[in-house]
Amino acid sequence: MADDTVRNWVGRTWMRVFGWEVEGAVPEAPRYVVIAAPHTTNWDLPFMLAVAYTMGFDPSWVGKHTLFEGPRGRFFRWLGGVPVNRSSRRDQVQQIVDHIHSVEKIALAIAPEGTRMRRKYWKSGFYYIALRAEVPIALGYLDYKRKRGGIGPVFMPSGDLEADCALIRNFYAGVTGKHPEQFNNIAFRPEGEGVERPPRRGGLSAFLHGVGILRARGARSG
Repeated sequence: MADDTVRNWVGRTWMRVFGWEVEGAVPEAPRYVVIAAPHTTNWDLPFMLAVAYTMGFDPSWVGKHTLFEGPRGRFFRWLGGVPVNRSSRRDQVQQIVDHIHSVEKIALAIAPEGTRMRRKYWKSGFYYIALRAEVPIALGYLDYKRKRGGIGPVFMPSGDLEADCALIRNFYAGVTGKHPEQFNNIAFRPEGEGVERPPRRGGLSAFLHGVGILRARGARSG
């Protein structure tokens, strides 16, 4: 309870100092995936956290399991980290789905762009996580032009990737990132096309990338 109060105060203070406001409402579902977009600057991380804390939820994020080893592991888990073993035979999407099913509440934040730089496609991991886990997808956003952040439409993935992608694309068409020219095209890589690998990242910026920087191995088979 004390942590929640402190986080809420931090979030509200950050938003007030920068002149931002929060819009929308936290989804009623206890477990959901929240898209973190557009992602065009390192500033997205503190603003995303400030929006979440102000709205009253603690976003979880996915990180390589080695981040959680030793004393720092407790700190990263306190920040909402969910470890994923990339070297495991079990595909990464299923590992995250299993974690979602093991907890009562979770708001899993993922940046499908996978990088701050403009790329051809979004990563589809977030979609297949929500589809397999049977949880809704919330469209989180940071609009630097209007100085607004929050959560927009919430929907259950239908399994029709193209139709759901169109819904997502239509919403973000009205959202402006800090560097609009770097906002990725909202489309998913067709099967059989080579993977476009983003540059390796670490530190706090990697929190936003989550499974967005990972290819969802085995995702399309589910």
